[in-house]
Amino acid sequence: MTRQLVVNADDLGLTEGVNRAVIAAHLEGIVTSVSLLAVGQAFDHAVRLLHDHPALSVGAHLAVVGEDPPLLTAAEVPTLLDRRGRFPQSYRTVVLRAFTGRLDPGDVRRELAAQLERIRAAGLPVAHLDTHQHTHLWPSVGLVVADLAHASGVRWVRLPTSRSAGPMGVMVRRLSEGLARELDKRGLRYPDAYAGLDEAGRLDTVRFARAVAEVAADLRRGEVAEINTHPGEADDPDLDRFAWRYQWEEERQMLTDPTSREHVRYHGFTLTSFAAVTDGEPR
Repeated sequence: MTRQLVVNADDLGLTEGVNRAVIAAHLEGIVTSVSLLAVGQAFDHAVRLLHDHPALSVGAHLAVVGEDPPLLTAAEVPTLLDRRGRFPQSYRTVVLRAFTGRLDPGDVRRELAAQLERIRAAGLPVAHLDTHQHTHLWPSVGLVVADLAHASGVRWVRLPTSRSAGPMGVMVRRLSEGLARELDKRGLRYPDAYAGLDEAGRLDTVRFARAVAEVAADLRRGEVAEINTHPGEADDPDLDRFAWRYQWEEERQMLTDPTSREHVRYHGFTLTSFAAVTDGEPR
């Protein structure tokens, strides 16, 4: 069996421009899987596109950050919101609240369950779970995501990690190890290698080639890797409210560049999706 690679596009539903870029990266490029943001302002547009392109594997991009309002009311999830009644912009706020005991796991559970239900109610099968800005690396969120996946029959959960040598990279790797233990306890699956956190918003053709080589080096024959990406359209005005400085259009171009597919083949990968490998045995 050849090694398998899931190329996932995050933030589907964020804007209509992101939605169009994701579909283009699927039809013209190497995207096999998407993560749908249930709280995104372009969610309904994304759902219509997904029904038109059923070959795309769909995951839930569960959010407790990102400046958008939650699905539940401020009275139902008070510890998740800022003064405007929206999620905070950065994962740092979530980590600080959790570290100081000001993040109620019950609020997290109620909101994330509502987001997953919204996606399923739209008639979309959910093949994997992950989170906006990888907040499930933090135990207060990760335990909820693991329990939610197990209870809802979703077999795959993203396991982010980092190759950075700095303090942040060390912390991410330790948190990733803890999350893996929780997923193992519940018989859940996660990719055997991963890239995308260190490169978020900056995956041009050179960085993608490096990422493919790195995950290939981490795998044995027959294992599964994931690289998550963030395609978008140039000059999308709806992205101006985010201060992430992502190179959205450059990532879209990389995903549709024939050399990216060549790098996948060179390293012995077959493109797959989470939906296509869910019949495998748990780790």
